[in-house]
Amino acid sequence: MAWIILFVAGLMEVGWAIGLKYTDGFTRLVPSVLTLGCMVASVLLLGLAVKTLPIGTGYAVWTGIGTVGTVVLGIALLGEPATAVRLGCIGLIVAGIVGLKLVA
Repeated sequence: MAWIILFVAGLMEVGWAIGLKYTDGFTRLVPSVLTLGCMVASVLLLGLAVKTLPIGTGYAVWTGIGTVGTVVLGIALLGEPATAVRLGCIGLIVAGIVGLKLVA
């Protein structure tokens, strides 16, 4: 169950990271409220997950999910570049997440 909570926490991190782009410096109400809600939910869920998971593993997986998800959505939604090197680096992050999951 902790891994599911951690995965959802990572998705919430992606939500607030992408949401920052839409808040326009926290001048737009709805995107700002949604972004802040994702921030709070992400940290609360991370806190729940690391009650049973090792903190190093939980934090690394949380940030990895957030990083990969944010880069992928940046490419898909915001027209950021999808170079081979960039995609290769994302692959390395995913490999690290999988590796940490396998040894935890």
